[in-house]
Amino acid sequence: MLQFHTQGYQGYAVQYSPFFDNRIAVAASANYGLVGNGRLFILELTPQGIQCLKWYPTQDALYDLAHSEAHSAHIVTSSGDGSLRLYDTTLEPEFPIATFQEHSREAFSVRWNLTSKATFASSSWDGTVKIWNPERQQSLLTLPTHSCTYSVQWNPHTDGVISAVCSDSHMRMWDLRTPASASNHLVLQVPIHSPPIATTMGKPQPTFPPSEALTHDWNKYRGSIVATGGVDRIVRTFDIRQPKGPMQLLQGHGYAVRKLAWSPHLPDLLLSASYDMTCRVWTDGGDQNAGGARELGSMGAHTEFATGVDWCLFGSEGWAASCGWDSRVCVFDVRSLMRA
Repeated sequence: MLQFHTQGYQGYAVQYSPFFDNRIAVAASANYGLVGNGRLFILELTPQGIQCLKWYPTQDALYDLAHSEAHSAHIVTSSGDGSLRLYDTTLEPEFPIATFQEHSREAFSVRWNLTSKATFASSSWDGTVKIWNPERQQSLLTLPTHSCTYSVQWNPHTDGVISAVCSDSHMRMWDLRTPASASNHLVLQVPIHSPPIATTMGKPQPTFPPSEALTHDWNKYRGSIVATGGVDRIVRTFDIRQPKGPMQLLQGHGYAVRKLAWSPHLPDLLLSASYDMTCRVWTDGGDQNAGGARELGSMGAHTEFATGVDWCLFGSEGWAASCGWDSRVCVFDVRSLMRA
């Protein structure tokens, strides 16, 4: 396992570059993101360990980041003051090349469009999701959620489909190809706390109170499968073709699930990061539920909240990175954690 310390700054998000297998970016904040400034770290994996190529200071906490899918040197960040900033890592100045300021509260999540690659989306505690073009200062579209929105994601299979999870325990999905009408492109609204679809005959269905949803991610191979996680510590998988309830409940975390990431290599593997200071790898059993949904292993190197996790897109199918409030970035082989 390789480690790097973001000294004085606590990690909120980590992401591998989609262009370079040895490049990682980390969004971090001073004072645990509660007050003070932030810092964007650009890290490189070398034979001598993890080295910091450069860093960018910000006046407010950084909560998330996203690499551009169209330009290998561009990274956008989301901040506690509601702003989004676009950086070009090939330029020497420490200032962003563009700033986007429309959110009225903390911008907690930002994601680049994986299909058209021309736009990115942000979500905020102000109850909105916004769509942006990096060449324009004004947003292209605002999608209301009417609830504190912690996570936004583009569907990696269908252009124009975007989703978000919120503090009201719902996942919302919009299809931007549809007429806006009165629904603002909203095509699906799923109560995450619903009882699971598959239940044992003769046994009552479990019930769950609503709780804040903090993270979600689309499966990279199965276009209708999405996983969610949040304050109630349960990782759920949904099939949007049957949205009445979750397909699987993956339980094992001791505190809130802060980040989820489906594997880019295998269709059934899922990584999670939690406030219980662990990162865990799960299988949902795949389409046929072969072997059942279960936890395969855990990584416990963090000594504070684990807040971010991401898979390497290149090489062997197991490398991942995590970050946490212990100011530690960990790069590890998921296969070394998995139990037989």
